Amino acid sequence: MSLPAEISFETLTPEIVAKTIDHALLRPDMTIDEVVAGCKLCAEYQTASVCVKPCDVKIAAETLKGTGVDVGTVIGFPHGNTPANVKVFEALQALEDGAVELDMVLNIGHLKSGRLDKVLDEISQLTSAAKAKLSTCCVKVIFECSLLTDDEKIAACKLVEEAGADYVKTSTGFSTGGATVADLKLMRANTNPSTVHVKASGGIRTLDYLIECLQAGADRIGASATAAIVDDMRARKAACSSGVIH
Repeated sequence: MSLPAEISFETLTPEIVAKTIDHALLRPDMTIDEVVAGCKLCAEYQTASVCVKPCDVKIAAETLKGTGVDVGTVIGFPHGNTPANVKVFEALQALEDGAVELDMVLNIGHLKSGRLDKVLDEISQLTSAAKAKLSTCCVKVIFECSLLTDDEKIAACKLVEEAGADYVKTSTGFSTGGATVADLKLMRANTNPSTVHVKASGGIRTLDYLIECLQAGADRIGASATAAIVDDMRARKAACSSGVIH
């Protein structure tokens, strides 16, 4: 489901909002029962995808089979410090287990050290291997923007574009900050919108902020407050239809 050309509360629907969301089930203490319940919520609300830990990909794929909700997972999460070949192995195993979307954390220390060739190489390796195994695989690259300067964010955008990955993504949600409007605008301005999309993640808990993120250039939203966000949209649309003004 594509976004409207002009994004506002008036042009969005609950269904469109839900289809922008990758529902995050990434807490380290999350139980299998909670993962299954979260996947069922994704099916009920018809989110774009669920994003689970690598160990939960199989059960997510089984739970969501035939629902139209994609299964995603994280690679090198949350710090991005594993070697490139390990990230590639993790990605290929995730695809084998049923994932179709991969959110990889780039090597933040290498980026900040100016080792751009190393960062490009790991993103390229993973993207090439993943798409060779599953041509429709979606690769998203997490920057952890709160740890980077604007120049480093811009450099990372160029590397992702060169490597052929599909998305730049703001944050893991497990560091010192989340998605900001300023970062989203910067990432959108420094990538080609015809080839690279933008995912906002971290701290997006309300409908109003989700809309702000979309207006700033995000195509996809990482969130765990999915039910609250979509239910709020439904309630506010219903109030508008009945003539009640909030």
